[in-house]
Amino acid sequence: MELPPVGLGTMGIDDPDAVATALDLGYRHLDTARIYDNEAVVGEGLAAGLAGDGGVDDAADGTGNLDRDDVTVATKLWIDDLAADAVEPAARESADRLGVDAIDLLYVHRPRGDYDPAATLPALDRVVEEGLVRNVGVSNFERPDLDRAVDVLGRPPAAHQTELHPLFHEPELLDHARDHGYPVVAYSPLAGGRVREVDAVVGVADARETTPEAVAIAWATAKEPVVAIPKASSEEHLRANLAAADLELTEAEVAAIDAVPREAELFPE
Repeated sequence: MELPPVGLGTMGIDDPDAVATALDLGYRHLDTARIYDNEAVVGEGLAAGLAGDGGVDDAADGTGNLDRDDVTVATKLWIDDLAADAVEPAARESADRLGVDAIDLLYVHRPRGDYDPAATLPALDRVVEEGLVRNVGVSNFERPDLDRAVDVLGRPPAAHQTELHPLFHEPELLDHARDHGYPVVAYSPLAGGRVREVDAVVGVADARETTPEAVAIAWATAKEPVVAIPKASSEEHLRANLAAADLELTEAEVAAIDAVPREAELFPE
């Protein structure tokens, strides 16, 4: 899949206006999950954004002319949705809550619970064949899980979503994505706000006269093939995160942040 450098992570967002504003500002990738319990909120915001009701005066496309096909809508099946006979009804429920005819990207949220690659992945392929889902992705997989998924699907996943920020990432997962030609979607790229406490990130931010958050996003997206989905709800933060896509770090700046010990995983398996 081709995904924009910065999308919107929606975990914890309970106001559809935030989603509509994001679309008005130029966001084109919305990420949610069944376990977030806000698919209906995202769907309402999507409908408002498509109608040009984001409420931003200088909107990127606030005229109501934004096309549904311009926006990648992603959600995830939780671990109790992954039995072969549960995939289709769960996906249909999610599509209904999101208000879409087809989910652009449907992930296996975690390879746990009812996940059985030999049964779950073919069931996901079937909902693609039915037109309910356009692309199958995986999330929080380790390299053996990724290899098994490739074997079962007969192709790489459309995307792999994983925790990635200056305090934690797994380079071997990026290597797998590069070898197989799919994007890595970085969640929690701001480490829950802790990037403000990372000296290497703060140093680059001070030198560039920008924020640690912008530097953390730029660092993540500098790692091909990574795109980032920071969460934000205020217009100020939505603008700032989107603008971070235009910040290009030097190799030395990236290397300085790479040297930070990677030992603060926020969402361990």
